[in-house]
Order: sequence, then C-alpha cells, then structure tokens
Amino acid sequence: MQEKYVNCKIVVLHIENIPLPKGYEKIPVLYNISPAEIQGFLETNITETNAEKIHILEWRHSLNYYREKYVNILSQVVDYIKRLDAGARTTSVFGKRWVRNFFRNLNNVNKSLLYRQADVPVIITGSGPGLEQALPVIKEVQDTCLIIAASSSVMALSNSGVKADIVISTDGGNWALHHLYHSKSGIPALAVNLCAALPSQYADTPLLLMNDGSFWQSIILHELELPSVLIPQKGTVTASAVELAMLLSKNNVYLAGLDFSFNDIRTHVKPYSFDNILFGKSSRFTPFYNECYTRSSLISHGGSMDIYSTWFKTQLDSWPKKIFSINESSLFQTGSPLDIKNRKKKDLCFKTISVNGDTNIFCKRGVSVLLDALTKNEFSDNLKNELLPLLGQELENEIKKMAKGFI
Repeated sequence: MQEKYVNCKIVVLHIENIPLPKGYEKIPVLYNISPAEIQGFLETNITETNAEKIHILEWRHSLNYYREKYVNILSQVVDYIKRLDAGARTTSVFGKRWVRNFFRNLNNVNKSLLYRQADVPVIITGSGPGLEQALPVIKEVQDTCLIIAASSSVMALSNSGVKADIVISTDGGNWALHHLYHSKSGIPALAVNLCAALPSQYADTPLLLMNDGSFWQSIILHELELPSVLIPQKGTVTASAVELAMLLSKNNVYLAGLDFSFNDIRTHVKPYSFDNILFGKSSRFTPFYNECYTRSSLISHGGSMDIYSTWFKTQLDSWPKKIFSINESSLFQTGSPLDIKNRKKKDLCFKTISVNGDTNIFCKRGVSVLLDALTKNEFSDNLKNELLPLLGQELENEIKKMAKGFI
C-alpha cells in the first residue's frame, strides 16, 4: 500500500490484534489501543506540521460493532490533530524567534546545574487563580519540599514569602521576559529550553538545560559539551514542569495554580506580571476591568485551555500515580504535602558547575557545527525536516541571519 501512495505517510489504528493483509508490512500499526498509547504512537509517527494535510479514513461499520471503543479512539485522534495544529500555528509564527533565542542564549550559558534524583516531595506552581488558595500551604512546607515554579507564578510566590528552588521557562515570546524581569532577585536556578526568551541578566544564574529531543539542538549541545535533560516540548510549561519533577524526584508531585479555567474574568493569580501592561493600557474609556474582560475572552476563544486540558487527561494514564492537586481539580486527585510525614530535606540534590570552554564563541561554534551537519548525507534529511518549518527554504542563509549579532 505504501508503495502505491509513495507521497503519503500511512498509519493504522486497529482495535483488535487481527493480522492485516499483505501490503501493510512497512506501515506503522497499533493494536489493542489505550488512550495513552495512541498519543505516543501518533507523536512518533505523525509529525506533519500542516494539520490540513492529515486525513482520517474511517471504516464506519466498525462503529456499529465496537461502539464506545471506536468513538474513544476517534476522539483521541481528533484531539491529537487539534494539538498538532495549534503547535504548527505557533511554529509558523515563532519558529525564527525560537532559533534566534537559541543562538543568543548560548553565549549566556556560564553555569550548569547538575542533579541527582532525590526522594523529596515536589510542588509545581502555575499562574492560575487557584494558586492563591494554595499559597498558605506552600509557605508552610517550603523548607521541606522542592518547589518548581513556572516563571509566570514567581511574582505571586515572592509576594507571599515563598522562594522557588527552580524556575522553569519555555516560552519564546518577548512577553515572557516580563515574568523574569520582575523576579531577578528571587531565582536561584533556571530550568530552560534555550529557545525560550531569557534576559541577559541571568547569565550568572545556574541553568538546567532542557533538550527537547530535536536533532538540531542535540547536535549543538553535544558539540559544546553542555549537560542537559531530555524533556520534549508539550506546548505548555506545566507539562514540562511535571516531566522535570519526575526526573528530579521519586516522591509525590503536587500541583497548584494549574486551573485550566478562569475565575470570572480573572485569568491569572494576583499579583501577575502582565497586570502592569493592562494598567498601562487602561484609561477612562477603557478601564482596567474592560482590559481584563477582553484578555479573558481572547484566551477563552483561542481554545488552548481545552486542548491542553484534554492532553493532561490522556497523559495521566501513562504517568505514575503520584501526581496530586493542592486545589480542588477536575483532572487530578486532590492531595496535600502537609499529609506527608518524615519529609527529607531538599538540599544536596543539585551541584553548580562552570561550563567548559569560552562561552563568547559558543554561538559561533553552534552555527558552524549545524551548517556542517546540513552538508552531510546522514544528518541532512533529519535536520531539514526539523528546520524547514521553523526557518523556511533558505536554511543556511536563515541560520546565519539568526545568529548575526551574537557571533
């Protein structure tokens, strides 16, 4: 079949373990499907960035026989395509900015953070309105738990006297800088993907680098001998934070401020870094609450909350049963770190080291190794598949252009 449709990538989802006919030998097939398996299978086998080119071919008679099983599989596939489409739209807008951020940030990596897996409770804080209710609990246990904070939540933590151990940032947009500008004095370490927007003021902050698994990033990080952890991009910083938490600790993980909902027109915890922007835009004719309403409407109609809420529901089946929510949650089982006895101290989990080599030429070396890899047959196809959606057709010129000014 694949030989007949050479320009198409075909994958098959089959509810039962029934041998397929001849012609399917080289086609990826998944049998006896569970929701978690579907997402992983599709992520591995379907990387087409244009969701409009993906077609679902159904055998509708299966609906009459399998009924609910069939509907569940179909809904999982549709959810994946929606998430892929959301990612593709983001990539088309921010692809060049991500690559530019990567090269700029290379020259600001002066200290790396190494870790050993501990047995300590982990608290992850997002910036949803529900974080406010959890702050008293977090403040009480902060000396005995490892706190991983999304950068957007650090202002609220600091305002309540809570200091995060690691701040995680994955957003490549310039607006993400506002979260870090307001938090310079309260961040002992950063967990980042180098494609994120990072202020140069953080050049002396220890960085726990997160490699998203892309071939082009791996080649450069390997060349520069920069230690990193493998955490694929999921489109939301809280998903990356959960993956990081399970690498850093074998103990329970507690979530706060991961709401996937609004509190009336309030989209985020108070105080919040963007409040200053909204205050600055407000006037007698467009009051602050009008700006809040407009922002909440835009976020609601964007659909991103529903996409990632659905993703979390599916992902929970594949994660260990040790993830709880400090707040009441429709997704996660409710739990409290106050219930844990004999908690261990969080120190001695990390070690800061200076990076090897002259960081002033890291960008130049990174560009050089990437351009060299593009000319080698064994690397070229993989690199082009990854970089073309980000940079367009003129890869070599765009790479040089992205790095211009940082070399």
